[in-house]
Amino acid sequence: MSGPGAIPVRRAALWWRRLAVMTRKELWQLFRDIPLMGFLLYSFTLSVYITGSGIQTQLRNAGLLVFDADHSLSSRELIHRFHAPYFRFDGEIANPDEGFQRLDRGRSMVLLDIPARFQESLLAGEPVALQLLVDTTNSPQGLSAAGYAARIVGQYGQEAALARIGAPDGSEPNLPVIASDHRVWYNQDQNETWFESISHLLRMITIFAMLLPAAALVREKERGTVEQLMVSPLTPMQIMLSKVLAMTAVILCAVAVALFGVMRPVFGVPVKGSVPLFFALTVLFVFSTAGMGLFAATVTRNQAQVGMMTLLVVAPMLLLSGITTPLEAMPAWVRNLMALSPLRYFIEITHGILLKGAGLQILWQPVLAMTALGGTLFGIGTWRFRKQFA
Repeated sequence: MSGPGAIPVRRAALWWRRLAVMTRKELWQLFRDIPLMGFLLYSFTLSVYITGSGIQTQLRNAGLLVFDADHSLSSRELIHRFHAPYFRFDGEIANPDEGFQRLDRGRSMVLLDIPARFQESLLAGEPVALQLLVDTTNSPQGLSAAGYAARIVGQYGQEAALARIGAPDGSEPNLPVIASDHRVWYNQDQNETWFESISHLLRMITIFAMLLPAAALVREKERGTVEQLMVSPLTPMQIMLSKVLAMTAVILCAVAVALFGVMRPVFGVPVKGSVPLFFALTVLFVFSTAGMGLFAATVTRNQAQVGMMTLLVVAPMLLLSGITTPLEAMPAWVRNLMALSPLRYFIEITHGILLKGAGLQILWQPVLAMTALGGTLFGIGTWRFRKQFA
């Protein structure tokens, strides 16, 4: 092909060829950084496994102390209902003061105080007051223990009342009963490892998507090679884009290893939706977060400052975007502020694709929001980079 029309084609081909060469160079430099590659591999494999298998928010084996002043058949039956896996029987105590001391020392979590005349009051239909003391130093576990205990006591009290009127199975026709037919969707076994492993994967993607491009650019500044790049035939866009593309490729490989090497075979995390769609939207999220990394690289001078800047930006995103705490539980101003976080939308997208099997016809709103926000962030980072080095 010849003529004036061939010149733009050759220029475009040369532009992309230079970009490909620079991207391969960035990949080679990254693979030569053994400590960074080791940390990356750990973060997407062993760290995902430890987080998924080690973090449990459900109540398990809460230590239970009992002070039984009644020593009746009814009190024995009630005590036996506090069993595994939620409670661990730590024994009976001779007086409440002993229980207070053990709660203070953290040796047990729950103290159940059964008063005298407990069975007599039940049989007579009189109100009975039980005392339940719960150590809520760990507030989620303590609140769960109090909730389970209240449910156990309430159910036992209802059965005792029905037995007193001659309907031990609750089948008396003149007693109205409301049946709760609840169904659990998307995670029928309520497996915590699914949520924890997915959440940790999102954390790692966010951290490395911002840290790797920023560190690569600052490394050029530290070595003094960025000036050499700027006087080369390469454009600022090629220099910047080659680093982002290389880091994106590495992050995608790490995500694939975490998802198909740890989360699915070990924890049984399902992938109900489209795998290509998930990875395509992961690329979009990485580019969105990389824009913040590019901006950080232009306002920092060394890699230590990049690390601090990443921590300053990423920590609020991880805490407030909905990974650890539902957005609905946050104040309105925090929810409005987190509308500027691409992670907020990527969380919804990831859960929708992996656990619900959702597609673009359902997820188009968060995808559109993340696209607009990501384009803005990446554009700001690109503008700042070109302004500083052009």
